Amino acid sequence: MPKVAAVSPTIVFGDIERNLESIVTAVVEAAHRGAELVVAPELATSGYVFEDATEARGLALRADDALLTNLGHRLPADVITVFGYAERDGDRLFNTAAVIGHGRRLADYRKSHLWDQEKAVFTPGDHPGLLVDTDDFRLGVAICYDNEFPEVPRGLALSGASILALPVNWPLVPRPPQEHPPETVQAMAAARSSRLPIVIADRHGSERDVPWTGGSAIIDAHGWIADEQVEGIALADVELFPDDKAIGPRNDVFADRRPELY
Repeated sequence: MPKVAAVSPTIVFGDIERNLESIVTAVVEAAHRGAELVVAPELATSGYVFEDATEARGLALRADDALLTNLGHRLPADVITVFGYAERDGDRLFNTAAVIGHGRRLADYRKSHLWDQEKAVFTPGDHPGLLVDTDDFRLGVAICYDNEFPEVPRGLALSGASILALPVNWPLVPRPPQEHPPETVQAMAAARSSRLPIVIADRHGSERDVPWTGGSAIIDAHGWIADEQVEGIALADVELFPDDKAIGPRNDVFADRRPELY
C-alpha cells in the first residue's frame, strides 16, 4: 500500500528556475513524510496562462535541457516524481509531463486533449496517456483535460495501470454550495469504475486573473477522497488493485464488461 502525495507549490509565471526549486523543495518534503509517488501540477515550470505561442516558446524547455536532466540527481531517487512543463521540440510546443525516478528521467507524456487556448499554443500528443513501469507499481500518466474523456483512465487501467498521476490546472468554475469541483467528481467516477487510485495535483491562487480551483486530492480505488488540500501536500496511503477488479462475490468491473455491445 504505497503512500502517495500531490503537491501544489507556489508557481511564479515565467520564472522557470524558481519554479523548479519550488518543485524540488515540495517533493523532498513529501518524501520526508513517506511519499513514494509525488505529483506536481501541469506546466509547473512555466505557468499556464500564456498570451500566445511566442510567449510560451520563450518559456519552453527541450526535453534534454540540463534544467530537467539534472533533476534526476536532485530529487529523491526512491520517489517517483511527475510534473508538467512546456516542451519545445523543433517548431512544435507540447504540454508535457515528465516522470523522474531512480535518479533518472523515466519518461515524458505529451497531453493529447488540449483545452481552450492551449489549442493556439500546443500540438496535441499522439497517445491517450502513458504507462511507466516502476519497481512497485505500473504508473499511468495523463494531464488535466485528458481525464474528462472516460476512455483515457479506463484505457490506462485496462492496459495494466495500477495508479494514475494527474497533473492539472483547473480554472475555478461556478458550482452549487457544498459540491466538489466537477473535475473532482469526474476523477472519483473514473477511479471507482476501474478501481484505479488517482493522484491529482492542482494549482492554487490565481495567475493573470485566472483563479485556480485548488483541487489537489488523492482519490482511492473505491472513488472516495482519501485526502485533499488547496495548497501544500495531500498525502495518503492507497491500496492498489492491478489485477483484482472484483467489487463483490458476483461482480467485477472488468470481467463484467461487454464490449461487443458498446
